[in-house]
Amino acid sequence: MYGGDEVSAIVIDLGSHTCKAGYAGEDAPKAVFPSVVGSIDQMEVDDLVNTENSGSGNDSKNTGRPFDSEKTKGKRKLYVGSQALGYRRDHMEVLSPIKDGVVVDWDIVDSIWDHAFRECLLVDPKEHPMLLAEPSSNTQQQRERTAQLMFEKYEVPALFLAKNAVLTSFASGRATSLVVDSGGGSTTVAPVHDGYVLQKAVASSPIGGEFLTECMMKSLESKGISMKPRYSFKRKETRPGDFQTVDVDFPNTTESYKLYSQRVIASDIKECVCRAPDTPFDESAYSNIPMTPYELPDGQTIEIGADRFKVPDVLFNPSLAQVFGSQIYFGLVFSIS
Repeated sequence: MYGGDEVSAIVIDLGSHTCKAGYAGEDAPKAVFPSVVGSIDQMEVDDLVNTENSGSGNDSKNTGRPFDSEKTKGKRKLYVGSQALGYRRDHMEVLSPIKDGVVVDWDIVDSIWDHAFRECLLVDPKEHPMLLAEPSSNTQQQRERTAQLMFEKYEVPALFLAKNAVLTSFASGRATSLVVDSGGGSTTVAPVHDGYVLQKAVASSPIGGEFLTECMMKSLESKGISMKPRYSFKRKETRPGDFQTVDVDFPNTTESYKLYSQRVIASDIKECVCRAPDTPFDESAYSNIPMTPYELPDGQTIEIGADRFKVPDVLFNPSLAQVFGSQIYFGLVFSIS
């Protein structure tokens, strides 16, 4: 009924770093956006509004009405997608719904799904069957909660939860394979046999793309290189071809948004200049390689040398992480143990 050409299924892959959504049978997803959201506590917004209203001289009968604590407690406004996170807002925290491969905040997941349906794909979920990708280590409680949201809130006509490893294997035209999935939050090796994941043989490591980005940030900080977020400065053209950077102060910017903005820059550096070494990384062998320039958003040009190969090699040799910072390394050892 739902497998024909008349009604196409919607495929959603919600990862720890990126959410991808599109139609089944197409070569690429229609929408790809970050799976983190911006959150502003409505209590703070209401307090600011009340302060402004009380100082404006309005009638106290209209402005002095107390709020119901049960309704306002825990309320927050969520901003989803790259366009939402690309704009700085006062008191906006950057939150992720997934931690260590497990969903910890279903309200954020709900807002991400709603953004994918309403804003990106422009579809009514009631009219399309759903195929949701899930990690190989997903628990029964997570699957039940996913199905509950899809059927009770979105009223989807049909739902199927598929393992990431199985979908990757089928996409390669194989029903039996060994799938290595290196994502944002972790790297997983899963054997697939006849379309089923062998759960007891799944191996996982906490090293992923976000960990490598953290290593790149620590490496740049150790060299005294500061990455200014895009919102923290303005560039003025003093004369044709010559720009001057002017710092802008936003005191109400949260640390989580500042860190997110810096990680976006560090991630772009990693993707542009880094590559996996052909041989195991050796400090002496890579000490004399040519430097690669990279221009930061504020116009500062930095030179990156051996770190181009050292950072990616952490995937294959986790002990290299200790040279980027003891906190990262000990956190990695604790996670693996």
